[in-house]
Amino acid sequence: MPDLPDEPDEIRSWSGDFDPLADHDERRVLFATLDSFRQYRRTAHQNTTHRRRQAFYALPSAHWQMLAEPPFSILDNFNRVDDAIDVNAEIADAILATGLASFGLPATPDPADPSQNWHGTANSADVNKAHSTLRQFYRDWSAEGQSEREACYAPVLQDLRNEFGGRAGGTEEDEVKVLVPGAGLGRLVFEVCAAGFAAEGNEISYHQLLASSWVLNHTTGARQHTLHPFALHFSNLLSRDQQLQTVQIPDTHPGTTMVEAQGSATPFGKMSMSAADFTVLYSNPSNEAVFDAVATVFFIDTAPNLIRYIEAIRHCLKPGGIWINVGPLLWHFEDGSNRSHGGSDETQDQGIGEPGNVELTETEVFCLVERMGFAIEKRQAGHERPWCGYIQDPNSMLVPLYRPSHWVARKKINL
Repeated sequence: MPDLPDEPDEIRSWSGDFDPLADHDERRVLFATLDSFRQYRRTAHQNTTHRRRQAFYALPSAHWQMLAEPPFSILDNFNRVDDAIDVNAEIADAILATGLASFGLPATPDPADPSQNWHGTANSADVNKAHSTLRQFYRDWSAEGQSEREACYAPVLQDLRNEFGGRAGGTEEDEVKVLVPGAGLGRLVFEVCAAGFAAEGNEISYHQLLASSWVLNHTTGARQHTLHPFALHFSNLLSRDQQLQTVQIPDTHPGTTMVEAQGSATPFGKMSMSAADFTVLYSNPSNEAVFDAVATVFFIDTAPNLIRYIEAIRHCLKPGGIWINVGPLLWHFEDGSNRSHGGSDETQDQGIGEPGNVELTETEVFCLVERMGFAIEKRQAGHERPWCGYIQDPNSMLVPLYRPSHWVARKKINL
């Protein structure tokens, strides 16, 4: 293992001088995240098998008795799903433990102390995020998720090599700095560094930040943790074995990869992570013209207002720097949930919480990118784009697929 920072320093590297425990609203979000991982085991049992047992026993007795016997053995399968939930919960518990240590919080807080009492703060939405975060390990950190990663991460890495290949693994003065907004569980950041570039990931979700910190900094080897990614889902199954399939994570151990890269022709690049609202942090004067490249993967459609994202990318890119994008346009705020529809005369970026939202077509995205100071140099034609899933069981009877857009834009030098 490489020498890694202890947890408090690691958290400070996420958020600069900002202390989330000192801010009431930020502390509430962090506490709810921690509590959602604590509640994973209980809520998964409650919402998955407990309610299904109740519904099963509500069938006519002759019917449930028949289905309880082989070859159906429905009740036995509920028990196996419970076992799978407990296996998954070990990962949730590990993420929680490292998160608590990072922030210096007790596992059993004083209920009378609001500055440390994180128990019972998560709502159902927070818990759902913890569930989906665990499933995301299938995509980013299992061998079985490689095909999804290849469809989305490989084009980015190839574009970086095409543009900067001669500088991969260069000295600190000549290092290529790549920003990865929406870094999620950190796999793309890791792969960019493994290719010899310096990568800074940015993520606003504490669920993703805590989980990525665990897998990058606290796992002890490859394939050390078992995950049942699809155990909680009962529809579109060919067999119970399919439902209870396992993957081993991480497929590649980050620490070992870093050590093995030392002294190689392409040493592992500098890696960092920031925890902040993307548009606010990277519109800051301190980040002006800092990065050689920005790589957005399944990210731009998280924007309520894409103009804010483009402004931030333009601001933090060096003149002549490139913006690589791969992803769909599944606009996250299309339903208008939790958005204010009142007008705003403010020109100051208020981040993801800014009122208003708009959905654009790909053609309109291209027009907007070019109007705002970029020249699109590469576009992958629709018929050339590979189909890919997102945390998708390839054996499912229902296989939703994306055909993600892939393009490269260069920031114009004379703006």
